[in-house]
Amino acid sequence: MPPEKIKTRFAPSPTGYLHVGGARTALFNYLLARQAGGTFLLRIEDTDRQRHQEDAVEKIIDDLRWLGLEWDEGVEVGPAGKLTAKGPDGPYRQSERLEIYRQHVERLLAEGKAYCAFDTPEELQAMRAEAQAGKEAFRYPRPDPLPTAADAAKAAAEGRPVVVRFLTNARDLTIHDDAFGEVRMPAGEMDDFIIRKADGWPTYHLANVVDDALMGVTYVCRGQEFLGQTWRHVLLREAMGFDEPGYCHLPLILDMQGRKLSKRDGDVEVHAFRAAGYLPEALLNFIALLGWGPGADQEKFTLSEMVEMFSVSRIGKANAKFDRDKLLAFNTDAAAAAGEERLLAGLKDYLSLNPELPIPRGDDELLRRLLQANPTLRTFADIPAKCGVLFVADDAFDYDEKAVQKVLAKGDGAGFAVLAELRPLLAHGDWTAECLQELLEGFCRQKGMGMGKAAQPIRLAVTGTTVSPAIHDTLLLLGRDKTVARIDRCLGMR
Repeated sequence: MPPEKIKTRFAPSPTGYLHVGGARTALFNYLLARQAGGTFLLRIEDTDRQRHQEDAVEKIIDDLRWLGLEWDEGVEVGPAGKLTAKGPDGPYRQSERLEIYRQHVERLLAEGKAYCAFDTPEELQAMRAEAQAGKEAFRYPRPDPLPTAADAAKAAAEGRPVVVRFLTNARDLTIHDDAFGEVRMPAGEMDDFIIRKADGWPTYHLANVVDDALMGVTYVCRGQEFLGQTWRHVLLREAMGFDEPGYCHLPLILDMQGRKLSKRDGDVEVHAFRAAGYLPEALLNFIALLGWGPGADQEKFTLSEMVEMFSVSRIGKANAKFDRDKLLAFNTDAAAAAGEERLLAGLKDYLSLNPELPIPRGDDELLRRLLQANPTLRTFADIPAKCGVLFVADDAFDYDEKAVQKVLAKGDGAGFAVLAELRPLLAHGDWTAECLQELLEGFCRQKGMGMGKAAQPIRLAVTGTTVSPAIHDTLLLLGRDKTVARIDRCLGMR
């Protein structure tokens, strides 16, 4: 179980937008720290220079804040968008800590716990091919005797890549993990791994261990994919005299076909769901249940309720399934329960991320009317899907030909005839919700027809489809002049 005085961290690599798996890791670390009155740290692990994307740092931070996850210590975005540090153990970007890593590597070299190696890529590939031919897993063969500093200097002068490898004290290890229990790391799978690359930058393993120790991290909660690497971290901490933290590795997140979700799947990034019109509280609630269960029938939680109820003892070993239908249901319920001001803020955020949509910005009253006209929205994307056509030019949309045949042309043009009769009534009647409803109901009573026989021809005439908000809401949003102009355009197709 986590220690009473706990410090957790989320340490993403900035290679793109925040993935939902990373968001779950951040959330669980946040919950652990908040529940115990501890500290939640945000560190940027940017030592993978080939995959590093500088603008991804602010993207990750922005997504975390959109989700409502604030940290106590680490990097942050200042007013001018520049990264600054907050806390006593910075800097909190690994690219700014190279001298710290250099000192620890040099110490390991001096104590005989690491050594330089200078195999070329071709030589390493030949070793791997030999192991494969022998149907054996490749393990780096430790040279005997170990290379000296002079050997390393000579190799560097010859242009060979000089790395530093950790002198692994291979032995069977058993690590207690709060999700997976006792996990055995066999000595036969260990070898002398690289801790400093040829370009002088540390590997993930060295930098991660040093940072966790120097920043006082007491509990490591991360994805299951790191579990098989944990032996490296245990041995490094032991060699450097660092305390061992507690561990909790989270089960994999799979799609509904049982495939692992990947960063390459751009539509499972937090930003993608934000841009698709989801509410952060719904997404966060859904993510919380990927591998964790409260042990009761309740599934809907606020963030404060998650803090109160969360426990690592309820994290399972089984892989979690990312059920998009369930997420959509969560969001539908969250939207139905949200107040008007909350929905307005969410809609404005959604529109800011989708500037190509025709919905006007800057008119809160109009946006409120759009929300009121869409009382059962699933995501904010439903609004432009149903109402976007109301804000384009009158001749800038096409008519659904199948709908025209079914609604207007069928029965010797009965729909067109209804539309022609309604046109003068709409052109001169009062333009309020009550008057429009009374006008249409009176027309239908007079003609002995159902409301749909009148509403659908109008809807098709003014939107090109048979899908829009309630007909009086549609007409109010569109306005009298545009309504009449669109009806005239439609009647011109007879």
